[in-house]
Amino acid sequence: MTDAITVAALYRFTPFEDPAALREPLLAACREVGVRGTLLLAHEGINGTIAGTDNAIAAVLDHIRSLPGCAELDVKFSAAAEMPFNRMKVRLKREIVTMGEPDIDPTQSVGRYVDPQDWNALISDPDTLVIDTRNDYEVAVGTFEGAVDPATPSFRDFPAWFRTHREELLEGKKKVAMFCTGGIRCEKSTSFLRAEGIEDVFHLKGGILKYLEEVPEEESRWQGDCFVFDERVTVRHGLATGEYGLCRACRRPVSLSDRASPAFEEGVSCPACFDERTEEQRARYRERQRQEAIAKARGTSHVGATFDTEDD
Repeated sequence: MTDAITVAALYRFTPFEDPAALREPLLAACREVGVRGTLLLAHEGINGTIAGTDNAIAAVLDHIRSLPGCAELDVKFSAAAEMPFNRMKVRLKREIVTMGEPDIDPTQSVGRYVDPQDWNALISDPDTLVIDTRNDYEVAVGTFEGAVDPATPSFRDFPAWFRTHREELLEGKKKVAMFCTGGIRCEKSTSFLRAEGIEDVFHLKGGILKYLEEVPEEESRWQGDCFVFDERVTVRHGLATGEYGLCRACRRPVSLSDRASPAFEEGVSCPACFDERTEEQRARYRERQRQEAIAKARGTSHVGATFDTEDD
């Protein structure tokens, strides 16, 4: 594709009585206008990232906003030089972002939103504990200066991590500020902390993506790239595409130095996952990579490995 593609990251916590009944009409609406990406539906709402032309995205967003409670849908837009997804998926899930705490309800209680322009002042305050709520591989490519990295492989691990380290984390701190890629994980993490009895809880409105879009680089407290759940892999200030690639075996970001490692093989392994896979698995990945190369040479599409949305 030569025309710029609009990428829309969206979510809304709202009770869906029957999310399964919403799936096929939503999938049809996306396919009708050529939109691709992943959308998650659950009893607690909708979450996902989709891409297409401006008009196509507008049509799908109109459909989503017509769903119960979705008129105030949270959407963040960015651009991609080419389509960052291989296909369109609408999946039914137990949670639209998986924390595993069934009593947490962001529609009832969340932290206080902080606009990107006010974020620097909050996280610079020595009374503020700043926590990155994302997964370890996301934090590894970029985070805010001074933020605590929970080093959790999944968002499901966040509650146990906080409960284990609560006393040491909160020592000498009066406020807690949390952030994530687009804002959805912070809806649950701030709701969780309030349920744990923490009152002064804040989160970055619109997430890292909104901060990188609106805050000038010369004023930024952000360091590195931001991992995104599509084929751009990472973005930088102004939401420009970063230089990271993607390991097709484990879907972790791959830096230029990773590519120079003996453990890196395109489509097969990277330094992060080499010891996690067997030779039999790598053989399957090599065959998949071979099929993708054949499809590319023919000018056709091979679905291969695809991204899930910001789910865990």
